[in-house]
Amino acid sequence: MMSSLSRELVFLILQFLDEEKFKETVHKLEQESGFFFNMKHFEDQVQAGEWDEVERYLCGFTKVEDNRYSMKIFFEIRKQKYLEALDRQDRAKAVEILVKDLKVFSSFNEELFKEIAQLLTLDNFRQNEQLSKYGDTKSARNIMLVELKKLIEANPLFRDKLTFPAFKSSRLRTLINQSLNWQHQLCKNPRPNPDIKTLFTDHSCSPTTNGARPPPPMNSALVGPIAKAGTFPAIGAHGPFQPVVSPSSGAIAGWMSSGNPSLPHAATVAAGPPGLVQPSNAAAFLKHPRTPSGMPGMDYQSADSEHLMKRIRAGQSDEVSFSGVAHTPNVYSQDDLPKTVVRALNQGSNVMSMDFHPQQQTILLVGTNVGDISLWEVGSRERLVHKPFKVWDFSAVSMPLQTPPLNDAVISVNRCVWAPDGFMLGIAFSKHIVQIYQYNPMGELRQHFQIDAHVGGVNDIAFAHPNRQLCIVTCGDDKTIKVWDTVAGRRHYTFEGHEAPVYSVCPHYKENIQFIFSTAIDGKIKAWLYDGMGSRVDYDAPGFWCTTMAYSADGTRLFSCGTSKDGESHLVEWNESEGAIKRRYSGFRKRSSGVVQFDTTKNRFLAAGDEFEIKFWDMDNTTMLTAIDADGGLPASPRLRFNKEGSLLAVTTSDNGIKILSNSDGSRLLRMLESKAVDKNRGPSEPINSKQPLIVNALGPVGNAAIAPALERPDRVPPAVSISSLGTMDSSRLVDVKPRISEDTDRIKSWRIPDIIDPSHLKVLRLPDAITAGKVVRLLYTNSGLALLALASNAVHKLWKWQRSERSPLGKATAYVAPQLWQPPSGTPMTNDISDTKPAEESAACIALSKNDSYVMSASGGKVSLFNMMTFKVMTTFMSPPPAATFLAFHPQDNNIIAIGMEDSSIQIYNVRVDELCVWSIDGWEKKKSRFIQAPAGRQSPLAGETRVQFHNDQTHLLVIHESQIAIYDSKLECLRSWSPKDSLSAPISSVIYSCDGSLIYAGFCDGAIGVFDSDNLRLRCRIAPSAYIPSFSVSSNSAYAVVIAAHPSEPNQIALGMSDGAVHVVEPSDVDLKWGTTPSQDNGSIPSSSSNPSISGQPTELPSR
Repeated sequence: MMSSLSRELVFLILQFLDEEKFKETVHKLEQESGFFFNMKHFEDQVQAGEWDEVERYLCGFTKVEDNRYSMKIFFEIRKQKYLEALDRQDRAKAVEILVKDLKVFSSFNEELFKEIAQLLTLDNFRQNEQLSKYGDTKSARNIMLVELKKLIEANPLFRDKLTFPAFKSSRLRTLINQSLNWQHQLCKNPRPNPDIKTLFTDHSCSPTTNGARPPPPMNSALVGPIAKAGTFPAIGAHGPFQPVVSPSSGAIAGWMSSGNPSLPHAATVAAGPPGLVQPSNAAAFLKHPRTPSGMPGMDYQSADSEHLMKRIRAGQSDEVSFSGVAHTPNVYSQDDLPKTVVRALNQGSNVMSMDFHPQQQTILLVGTNVGDISLWEVGSRERLVHKPFKVWDFSAVSMPLQTPPLNDAVISVNRCVWAPDGFMLGIAFSKHIVQIYQYNPMGELRQHFQIDAHVGGVNDIAFAHPNRQLCIVTCGDDKTIKVWDTVAGRRHYTFEGHEAPVYSVCPHYKENIQFIFSTAIDGKIKAWLYDGMGSRVDYDAPGFWCTTMAYSADGTRLFSCGTSKDGESHLVEWNESEGAIKRRYSGFRKRSSGVVQFDTTKNRFLAAGDEFEIKFWDMDNTTMLTAIDADGGLPASPRLRFNKEGSLLAVTTSDNGIKILSNSDGSRLLRMLESKAVDKNRGPSEPINSKQPLIVNALGPVGNAAIAPALERPDRVPPAVSISSLGTMDSSRLVDVKPRISEDTDRIKSWRIPDIIDPSHLKVLRLPDAITAGKVVRLLYTNSGLALLALASNAVHKLWKWQRSERSPLGKATAYVAPQLWQPPSGTPMTNDISDTKPAEESAACIALSKNDSYVMSASGGKVSLFNMMTFKVMTTFMSPPPAATFLAFHPQDNNIIAIGMEDSSIQIYNVRVDELCVWSIDGWEKKKSRFIQAPAGRQSPLAGETRVQFHNDQTHLLVIHESQIAIYDSKLECLRSWSPKDSLSAPISSVIYSCDGSLIYAGFCDGAIGVFDSDNLRLRCRIAPSAYIPSFSVSSNSAYAVVIAAHPSEPNQIALGMSDGAVHVVEPSDVDLKWGTTPSQDNGSIPSSSSNPSISGQPTELPSR
C-alpha cells in the first residue's frame, strides 16, 4: 500500500502529465490510483455518451454494490443508455442493455426492473407518465448530470477525492531541480554550470584538475544519512521541502505507537522535516504514515485488498449519511469541545442517568439512585419537574414491589431516555418496572403507562422504529430483551439467548434493516433482527463485563465502552462487517473504580468519565486528545451526556449534583436564555403559573420548531440517514391515555373535546376536478403516498398526482399543495366494464393496487379489468358475471397473482403469468366461531345492514364497523370496547378506517361530520364539522357526506374523503396543531398497564451499580 507521501507523489505526477498534455494518461492514472475523481472529465464523457468509458472511470473509485449512492449512480447511467437506445428505435441494443446492464438491479428492486422492461412494449417510452417530460438526448444527459454530481458529492467513497490538492505549478520539476542542486552541492568536485544529462543516476561532477575542495552544503544542520547512490531520495525527505500537509507531532506519535509493517519497497530517508519530533529511526515516519485527509483511521500498510487501496474507504460500513461533515479532519478543533463550567445544579441525590431533550437543547432529564426523576432547564437553573418514585398501578406489578419497604430508597433509576421526537420519555428502574411519560413543549410531564417489564432489574431502555412504529426496547436481569409498543405498552417481541443479565441495548438500522445490539455482563455482544429468529452475531466485548454501545451521530461508526471486573476500561471502534475491533483508544487509568460511561458528539469526538476527569478523543486518533477536571469535584467515574449540538456537556459530581460545561456556542445559547429571562422580568407582570413554550436551541429554529419530529441520539435510536426515506417520524403515535395517579400530573390544563367547525382550524384541499359525476364509492392512496385514486359510481377512475415542491420535496400527498388530475395522452379515462342487467350505481365496486403502484385491478359489477397505471390502458378483462366480483387483492410479493372474492362467497386465485386459475370455495371451511355484533341501546337485535371489518396492524385486534357502532374485537371475537353515535356525532356511521400506524380511527357520518378516535380505547379526540371542510356549507341545503375514507400510507394524521356528491377532499391538521385532538383530562378512561412477569427472582445479580 502507498504511504501518504507516495500518494502525494501521484498527485505530482498527475500535475506533470496534465501540464505535458498527456490527457489520456492523466485520466488513466486517476482511475487506477483512485486518488482524484476528475469531475470535468466525467462530465465530458457523459455529455458525449461515452458510456463504456464513463463506467470504466467510475470503477476506479466504486463498484455497483458498494453502497446505495454507488448503486444509484450506476443505475442512472445505465437507465439513460437504455432510454437512448429506445429513442433511436434500436430495440436489439435496448434488450442487450436491459439484460447485461440493468438486470443486476432486479435483485434489489424487482418491481422497478419489471417497469423498465415494460418500456419495450410501448411505441414511445414517453407514454409512461413518469417519462412524459423526457426531452431530447442532450437535455436528458444534462439533467442526469445534475443528479449524478449530487450523488457523487454525497457518496462517502468519493470523500476528499473531488478536489485536487493546492500546490504550485510544475511542482515535480521544482523538486527534481532542488534534488539535483542538492546532489551538486554534495559533489566532491563541484563545477560551475554543470551539464545535467540524465535523471537515471545521481549527479556527480568530474574531478577538477586543481584539486579544489567543494564548498560545504548550505544547510548541513538538517542533513541526516545521505541517500545511497542509485536510489531516488524520498519526496519530502529534505528539510526545506516539506510535504503539502505537514502532520502534527501528535499525529506522527500516534502512528509511531502502532506496529505497522514497513513499505513493500525499500526507501532511504535523509532527514525529517524541521520542527517535527523525530523517531530514532528516521524512516519510521514513512513506515507509519499519517492518515490521509478524509480517511480516518485507515492503516495503509495493513489493508489486504488492492481495491481497498484504490478507494480508501472510511470504514467498512456502507451506511449512507446526510450529515454535513463526515469524518473530515481539521473541521473541528479542541475549542469545539465544551470544557468551560457554566452551571452547577444541585440534584440532591446521586445521579444515575441523564439525557438532553433532542430539540430543546437546554432541557436535561435526570434520574437518581432513589428513583427520582427531574427535568432541568439548565439555562435558567430551574428545576421544571421533580417526581419521586411511585408505583402507578399496584395491581399490575409483581408482589415484591407491593411490599411497602421496597418503595423506599432501594428503587434506583438505571436509565432515563427521551424518545427521538421529544414527546415521550422512558425510565428503567432497578426493580422490574418501566414508566413512560408524555411531555409537551410547555415543560409538563404526564403519566402515560407503566410496564412490569422484566424479572429483576430493568438495566437499559431505548426507543426504536421497527416497521415505522415507535417502540420501546428494554433489557434486564432475566437475560432477555423485549420490545413494547408506545400506545399502551403491549409486548411485541422477546429476544432470548444471552446467558447472563443483559446490561445495555443499542437499536439502530442500516439501509432498511432494523436491528438491536445488546451486551450482557459476561461480555457477550449479540445482534437481533425483529423476526424472532435468534441472535445473528456473537462477539466478545473487550473486558468481558459491563459494556455500552453507541453510534456516531451520522449512524456510520459503531463504538463501545466498558470496564472489566478488574477495573480495566476499554473504548473501541468496531468494524461491523467483520465483527472485529477497528481501533482501540488509549488513555484510561490502569484500574477504574467504577464502570466507565461514554458519549459521542459531532461525528467527531468521544468523551468518557475516568480518573475524576472527563477525557476526550478524536474519533480518528487513538491517543487521548485532552482531559479536564471541570474545576474539581467529580467522582472517580463521572457520568456524562452531550446535548444534540455538542455545545453543552452534563457531568455528574461527587456531591449529588451536576455540572454543565459549554463551548462558545453553548455559552451564547445560555446568554440568550438569560437575556430573554431579563427581558421578561422587565415587562408587564404576569401570573406566576402562566406558561410560555420553552426556548429551543438558539443556534437553530426557535418557537414551535421543537414540535417537529426529528431523529437524534443515534447511540440509542436510529437516525434518519438513508437515501430512501424510511417514512416520516410522526408524533401522533404518542396518543393520550389517562394516567393512573391523577395527583401526579403536572400543570394539566382543563380540556374538552375540540369541535373543529372553521376551515382555519385545519388544512383542507378539495381536489381539482372539472367534471364530478356520481358519488365516490372507492378511494385509496397509492402505496408510495404520491397519488390518490378514486372510483366513482359510474365506473370511471380518477387519479390525482402530487408534484415535488418546497412544501413536499418528495412529492407526497398533502393538503397544502394542489395535485394534478392526471389524464393519459389519449384522453380516455380508465373505465370499468359494467353489467348488462344491473346499473353500475347499484353494483358492488371493488379496487386494488399492485405493490409497486403500476397496475390497478377494478370492477363495477361487470368484468374485472386490469389497467396499466402509467398509460391507463386496459391490459385485460376477465371473470364475466355472474357471479360478480366483490373484493380484489394482489399478492403482496408477486403482482402476477391476484385474488377475487365473488358474490357467491367463493374466492378465485388467478396467476396471470401462466394463466392458471384456482377456485377456493368456502363449502369445506370449518366455522370456528361466529358472533352477532351487539345492538346499542334503543336498537332492535339482530341488527340489519352491512357490517365491515378491518384488522389492526398487530393482526390480533379487529375493527368492526356498522352504521350503529364502532367496535374493537380480539382474536377470540370478544368485544373489548365499542362506541355508538351520540351527542354531536349522532348521525349513522358511513365509513371507518384505521390510520396507517393503527393509533387512530377515522369515522365518517351521514351528516358530513368526521370523528377522530384513539384506536386503543375509542376515546373521541376531536370532531370535524362539515362546515370545516365543505366550502359554502349550509345545514339546510347540504347533504354531502363521506362515503369512503382513505388513510395516507405514511402520514397517520392525513386522510382523504370520497364524498357522496363526487368530490374528494384531503384533510390534515394545521401547522399549529400537528395532530388531531388536544391533551385529555384525567377522567377520560384508562388502559391497564401490561404485566408480563408476575414473579421475581430472589437470586442476587452480578450487575454493578450503573
